[in-house]
Amino acid sequence: MGFLATPEQRDFGRTLDRMLTAADTPGAVRAWAAGDHGPGRALWSRLAEAGVPALAVPAAYEGGLGPLPVELAISYVELGRHAVPGPLVETAVAVSLLADAAPDAAKVWLPRVASGDALLSVRSPGSPFALDAEVADAVLTVEGDTLRIAPIAPGHGGPAEASADPARRLYRVAADGEPLAHGGEVAEAMSRAMTWARLLTAAQSLGVGLTLLHRTVAYVGQRRQFGREIGSFQAVKHRLADALLALEFARPLVLGAAVTRDPADVAAAKVAAGEAAYTAARTALQLHGAIGYTEELDLSLWLRKARPLRDAWGTPGECRETVLRDV
Repeated sequence: MGFLATPEQRDFGRTLDRMLTAADTPGAVRAWAAGDHGPGRALWSRLAEAGVPALAVPAAYEGGLGPLPVELAISYVELGRHAVPGPLVETAVAVSLLADAAPDAAKVWLPRVASGDALLSVRSPGSPFALDAEVADAVLTVEGDTLRIAPIAPGHGGPAEASADPARRLYRVAADGEPLAHGGEVAEAMSRAMTWARLLTAAQSLGVGLTLLHRTVAYVGQRRQFGREIGSFQAVKHRLADALLALEFARPLVLGAAVTRDPADVAAAKVAAGEAAYTAARTALQLHGAIGYTEELDLSLWLRKARPLRDAWGTPGECRETVLRDV
């Protein structure tokens, strides 16, 4: 399907880009990875002032503007481009779950999310982990046909599990909080929330890949070898072209899936965006050489995100199965 963002939507994305460029997002990411959430929460508050979390909250709730899937996808591309830390996708997933399956709890939590006052996390079915549970204001768990909430994050004070991305802090969370809903509607709500999760993760992946490519193009245009910039070498151009093609192929799939919200379209977009970001990461690492492995280089903040985002909320294999079932 064809899709072009409206001028207003493009302006919104550019506004977020300028705002995040002016902020010290690499510093916020490094602080988050070290357990200091202050800069990251301050960044989330600024995003709330721009209306980003309110895009996921239904307009029926105080402060809600949505759900607006296209604007959300555009904003999450920018969050990925700037490596914004925190349970960003998980908060949107929690909003969907509460709005669909637990309206009473939604009245309490959704206005807080829209205002930027609350971050939520989710432990999805089949996983023992919840992202950033120690900083989330509440953690939702879905076990079978029961939705529960733990207002005090179970991971608080406990050790984080090892993660490929230090800024994606994983905590083991038990499904023993206060029950909010029980029955078939919980499974249906989780299915819809999974579609949101995959869409926004795909958008984040696309943003991560775009930054990796942008930074690599800038680097190979400056690094000289054998008396010339390495970006002039044909082999380097081929690697960059492959990464660019993958990202540009994924971009309309992500935005098109935001329009349809069809689970198969979303799954296809997530595969394309995840693989494109991973291709961009491998290209960036190879063309930067040994310096690409260093923690001091900001590039590492994006390199470490590509693989976890590719597999979060559905591996490429699982998403391909969703597409094949639809076919």
